[in-house]
Amino acid sequence: MILIGNNVQSGLQLKSPKFTAEENEIIERLHQYQEVYTFFNIDHLHFDLHLRMAIIQAARDLFASKAKFAVFQKAHCNERFWRLTHQGGFKLREGILPSDAIRDIFQNGPLYGFECATSIVIVFYKAVLDTINLEQFNRIYRGMYLRDWQTDDDLPIHTRRGNDYLPGDCLYFNNPQFDPNKPQWRGENAIDLGNSLYYGHGIGIKNAEGIIEHLNKRRKPDATESAYLLSQVTRLDDNYLYQFANGTHQRSATPQFITTNTVVGRVGHHSFYG
Repeated sequence: MILIGNNVQSGLQLKSPKFTAEENEIIERLHQYQEVYTFFNIDHLHFDLHLRMAIIQAARDLFASKAKFAVFQKAHCNERFWRLTHQGGFKLREGILPSDAIRDIFQNGPLYGFECATSIVIVFYKAVLDTINLEQFNRIYRGMYLRDWQTDDDLPIHTRRGNDYLPGDCLYFNNPQFDPNKPQWRGENAIDLGNSLYYGHGIGIKNAEGIIEHLNKRRKPDATESAYLLSQVTRLDDNYLYQFANGTHQRSATPQFITTNTVVGRVGHHSFYG
């Protein structure tokens, strides 16, 4: 259900021929799910759609960049923009604009190698760069560090249990009987691209069956349990990010998609809700 201000809105009211197929798919799914999705106003809804479309485009662009999949021990980057840490993370160099450093990953992908969680964070940063005010982006992310789910306080990422998948979400394909000699394939973080397609770093753009097939080929010998899509949703807090959009000043600290207040867990700034 979609709530704008204090008014319930139907998908039929909000869908438009001016929107992309993916945007109309997002609205339709928002309308069909039982969860209540609350937006301040119609501009906030449009911001959320814009952000989600930017996530989808950033995922496609990262795939096209030919950035490589690499475990932390073999991570690499363009050291003109980043300093490679001993932990396999990328620390923004002094004097480099965060926007320039993020764009370089997409422009010079073959110089980079990282694992799938880091790829999701990169996609999220690029989407935010393409959605909010540029000066604000360079101000709030000047201490940028890329490794796994470690993110800046101003890039709040929340995870909760649920099956209300939306284009632009990060989903997780779990591989419970992965090959212990290849622990990087214990699962795959993937961006929902809409139209039943997903992007997973190191796997590419495939439907759910294609990602599961890829993971099943990387199970331990005599494995009997298939990989599967986990009932879990990971999203950017668009409610928080909306304050940085051009011409908007609304503020709220409560993520709009969360329908329960039970915290399942937290890793760094990455919160898990159930």
